[in-house]
Amino acid sequence: MSKGKVCLAYSGGLDTSVILAWLLEEGYEVIAFLANIGQEEDFEAAEKKALAIGATKFVVVDVRKEFVEKVCFPAIQANAIYENVYLLGTSLARPVIAEAQIKVAEENGCFAVSHGCTGKGNDQVRFELSFYALKPDVTVIAPWRDPVFFNRFAGRNDLLNYAAEKGIPVAQTKAKPWSTDENLAHISFEAGILENPDTTPPKDMWKLTVDPTDAPEVPEDFSVVFEKGLPVKLILDGGKKVVTEPVELFLEANALARRNGVGRIDIVENRFIGIKSRGCYETPGLTVLRSTHVDLEGLTLDREVRALRDQFVTVAYSKILYNGMYFTPEGEYVRSMIQPSQNTVNGVVRARAYKGSLTILGRSSDTEKLYDETESSMDELTGFSPEDTTGFIAIQSIRIKKYGEAAREKGINLTL
Repeated sequence: MSKGKVCLAYSGGLDTSVILAWLLEEGYEVIAFLANIGQEEDFEAAEKKALAIGATKFVVVDVRKEFVEKVCFPAIQANAIYENVYLLGTSLARPVIAEAQIKVAEENGCFAVSHGCTGKGNDQVRFELSFYALKPDVTVIAPWRDPVFFNRFAGRNDLLNYAAEKGIPVAQTKAKPWSTDENLAHISFEAGILENPDTTPPKDMWKLTVDPTDAPEVPEDFSVVFEKGLPVKLILDGGKKVVTEPVELFLEANALARRNGVGRIDIVENRFIGIKSRGCYETPGLTVLRSTHVDLEGLTLDREVRALRDQFVTVAYSKILYNGMYFTPEGEYVRSMIQPSQNTVNGVVRARAYKGSLTILGRSSDTEKLYDETESSMDELTGFSPEDTTGFIAIQSIRIKKYGEAAREKGINLTL
């Protein structure tokens, strides 16, 4: 007698293949769900594997358009970044996957959803908070927090041995003991030998980007056109190739960065649950699009608007994404603040990708006139009188002088 239907977020990888078999052993009927979020995956092979293991049904949902337009592009507008280095590639994908999984669960009469997230990671929080927002009465089965499961499978070697016993093919091997998660925006590598933060990742670990030392000897120049902070056109090959459709634009940005070795980072980050974690990430296209967007804002965005956005929206939204709080009141509130800051971010940024580096070559805007070349010139006086600065400095110096006077009265010598 079945315990009921469970919709499992199935990747075709080691963890979820073992979890699928385990759920069946526990008496559940399993609907295997896989989101096509741009990962380079053999979906037919994943379906064949899931059904061979015993899934009742295999469902693939293409969420690439939603991922790019509803999540990645707003993140670019907000310049979202976690701890100054991580572009949130994994975090961005979770609300999109969760929404699709809940829909599949409802369509197939599943009382529960399940995932392969570990009990020490961020993704369990990201998925489950999204699940509960989208379907408050859903049951979540988290095997990596179930003693019956984690006592049986204490580590990856146990999973690999179980998979071998069951004849389940997996990409991960004892020779390459790290886990990966891939989507259209990036791929992550963690665990195994990478848990030692001083271990240099082997060259053959990196999947998406060419090693910068092996990248082409000739720089590749390109341009990105933005409208209201959104990338609307990517111009390549001296104007011979122009891409405008959002998903295709993102894919082309990926291809450009990948072949030039752009977008690798190796970091130790602070997980939401309080543990430090070492992760290696390849985020090619998003690196290109975010970097060019940041540059254009310097030309087109008002100083005070930019300061407020940087201090609040960028920091808050990045934290919301990283912590899995997308479907929350604060998430909705902060997202509503992104677009108003982007109305003037219109123009073109010219850039160059070369052996792992990204260099800005120039930027222009036909509509925004915050930058005045004559006014800024050191060779012309037109539009700005140097005498005006005297009063400006005098006003600014009032409190500074009082600070200096107070220090002298206390016998304090201000020094470096």
